[in-house]
Amino acid sequence: MKQRIVLDAWAVLALLQKEEPAASRVRQLIQDAQEGSIELYISLVNLGEVYYRIGRVKGEKEARETLEEVRRLPLTFVPVTEEIVFAAASLKVRYAISYADAFAAATADRLDAAVATGDPEFAQLEECIQIEKLERREKT
Repeated sequence: MKQRIVLDAWAVLALLQKEEPAASRVRQLIQDAQEGSIELYISLVNLGEVYYRIGRVKGEKEARETLEEVRRLPLTFVPVTEEIVFAAASLKVRYAISYADAFAAATADRLDAAVATGDPEFAQLEECIQIEKLERREKT
C-alpha cells in the first residue's frame, strides 16, 4: 500500500507562501504524488481554511485564484462526513487543538495516513496519529 499523507492548511500555506524549508518538503510530496509513489489528501475543511486565510489577507479574488491553483495539485479532497465530524469533535474534546486541525487529524486517522504540518499544536496528537513535521524557518 502506498504511503498516505494528509496536508493540513499550514502545509499548503507554507507551500504557497514559499516558507522554507517546509515549502520544499511539500513540493517534494507533490512531486512524489505526481509520480504515483504516495497519495496526498486534504480535508475540505482545511482547504476552506486556506481560502479564508488568503482571503482575509489578500482578498477574495486572490483566495479564489489560490483555490484554483490548489485544485490542480495531485490532492484528493476529502469531504466532510458525519463520521469525520464526530471524530474531529472527539479529538477537540480531548486535545487543545483548533477545530480545523481536528479535521486534518481525524481525516488522517480514517485514512491511516500521516499529517504533514508545521503547526506545533499537532505535537500533542503524536500518540494517536502519525505526524510528518515540517520545519519552520528560524526567526533571527
